[in-house]
Formats: sequence, structure tokens, C-alpha cells
Amino acid sequence: MLHPSINILPRVLPFMLPLLLALPAQAKDFTVTQKDKKFSQAKLEVKVGDVVNFKNEDPFSHNIFSLSDTKTFDLGSYPQGQSKAVTFEKPGTVEIECSVHPDMKLIVEVKK
Repeated sequence: MLHPSINILPRVLPFMLPLLLALPAQAKDFTVTQKDKKFSQAKLEVKVGDVVNFKNEDPFSHNIFSLSDTKTFDLGSYPQGQSKAVTFEKPGTVEIECSVHPDMKLIVEVKK
């Protein structure tokens, strides 16, 4: 135990608190499944730094991609049971599609 006159917390806390408050929030993981040639939802809202896992539950392959300025990616073709992840680094709207099944569409809104 420290001597009562050596309590540094009141002197350090004013300097540490702003640093602790500035730390980024923990990123969240979301899962969007592909089943019956559809995404499990049409829209999804995430925050910068969040990860979306695209899980294929169909008995055939999907190729999920986006050409949006906010986030451009192509996950390539992957079969049933596999999942691929995308991290969203900046705010904006991301339009996501499947190159194999053009009617599959998903909008991801990335917030700050």
C-alpha cells in the first residue's frame, strides 16, 4: 500500500482522461448471409472500422463485390459454408452485389 501522501491519481487523471476518451470504440463484427440467391438483409448500417462477414449458405458459389468509391472490393468466388470479411475504413454508402447473381443487392451505410 502506498503512503497516503503519495497518491498520484488526482494529479494524473486530468491528463489521462482525454487520452482514454479519444481511444476508438471497439470495432464490431456483422454477418450477412447469402441464401436463396439473396442477402439476409437489403440494408445494413455499420461504423468506420466495423467488419462485415459475408457467409455463403447457398449450395452454389457467390462472388460478392463493390465498385463504390467508399469501398471497392471483390471477394472472388467462394462456395457454400465459406465466409469472407470486409472492413469498412471510411464513411459513406457502399453498394454491394453478386457478380454471379445480379439481382442480389445490399446497401451498407458506413457512419463515423
